[in-house]
Amino acid sequence: MTPSPRTRLALTLALLAGSSQAHELYNQNGSVLNADLEALFGVFHSDESYAIGSSRQPGSSAWREGYVKYGLSASQTLADTGSLYGAFNLLSSATWGDGDAAGLTLGSERRTAVEDAYLGWRSASLFPALGENGVDISGGRQMLTLGEGFLIQGDPVNLGKVDLGANFNRGGAYYLAARKAFDRTAVLRLGGADGLRGDLMWLKSDNHYQADTELAIANLEHVSETTTVGLSWIHGLDVDQRYASILGLTERDGMDTVSLRGRSSLGIKDLQVAGEYVTQDKDSGRENAWYLESAWTFSDVLWSPTATYRYSRFSETFDPLFYGASRGYGTWFQGEVAANYAGPFNSNSQVHHVGLKATPRENLTLGALYFDFATLDKDRGNLGGRELDLYVEWMVNDHLLISPLIGFYKPERSAEDGGLQLGSLDTNTYLQLLVGTFF
Repeated sequence: MTPSPRTRLALTLALLAGSSQAHELYNQNGSVLNADLEALFGVFHSDESYAIGSSRQPGSSAWREGYVKYGLSASQTLADTGSLYGAFNLLSSATWGDGDAAGLTLGSERRTAVEDAYLGWRSASLFPALGENGVDISGGRQMLTLGEGFLIQGDPVNLGKVDLGANFNRGGAYYLAARKAFDRTAVLRLGGADGLRGDLMWLKSDNHYQADTELAIANLEHVSETTTVGLSWIHGLDVDQRYASILGLTERDGMDTVSLRGRSSLGIKDLQVAGEYVTQDKDSGRENAWYLESAWTFSDVLWSPTATYRYSRFSETFDPLFYGASRGYGTWFQGEVAANYAGPFNSNSQVHHVGLKATPRENLTLGALYFDFATLDKDRGNLGGRELDLYVEWMVNDHLLISPLIGFYKPERSAEDGGLQLGSLDTNTYLQLLVGTFF
């Protein structure tokens, strides 16, 4: 069952994929000017804390995060030569309270900076063989996505004032992933919405926690009504060695990553199957990651529930690059506690995931997610555990979203025995409430 536009929008905003609506200020003779506004606020409580940043002690953490993204976007139709488009947005972010449960923010972060600043050109019907807008060229500061976000879904890690041996402060709002745009990009997209299409991308991060990584990306896809298949190559061009040496990312310079992925209904109305295989050539050897997923929607049952099973595996020193939330809770941040605070952070692990969601109303989704994490090489630490998350996504109206969540996480090891949870092996009860608005 295809989700409604309102439900898709709720997922996108609540899970920080980075899109927003806009309020039209002017529209005449092919000239369009929009005011952009996106705001998200979260309240969080975790009964347990985790040994990543140096500021956390055993016990609970309670904090708040928020951001507001605001600015202008515009487009201009050119007579017989396509159209120009662009945007300029600022973003203000903050964290209050104790800081997050991993100690990556301290609760005193405040920052306002440019988020989006890009220009582009689309070809409209200028090249009929390539489809509508079959050529799309853009550059500047913008968010970029590859496939379903398994490797590239913006630049979403937002640390605060934590001391990790260098200044990694990006303004806080760590869980909300307030800042997602890459600092510098150049993109060429060829092909329309269907059939054979491709992308050539260059990006440069200014995120010190990503070692200011620079990448070149080539992507080829075939898109049909029922199936999408994609092949991508990612080449590491450069890192800032000051940060890479602290974070263990020095091998990104020159690293080659190749991905083959697909998603299909196989012509069956209620079925979705998906998978991706990634191989990675590093100076230290070859790494890999992959997943297989199947989902079935019971479209003739009350509330049209969807059941999902996924298995994913990430080799011992696999570098997950810039993964992020693309299709909702659990992709590709697996587990609200595990993915954000307790590990395994898409490396050295295998994960079994079972999900169930239902839609009592068009604007209301109820969901449950279960994860079983197992560490592959326990000599590197044991971040195994199990997690259950229960959530609601309620699109109150066209401009207001409310999403509460409760999670229960049980680690296999404490921080004193090779894990990350400080002080105990108790089951962590985790609470969060997200409220979003956009125009």
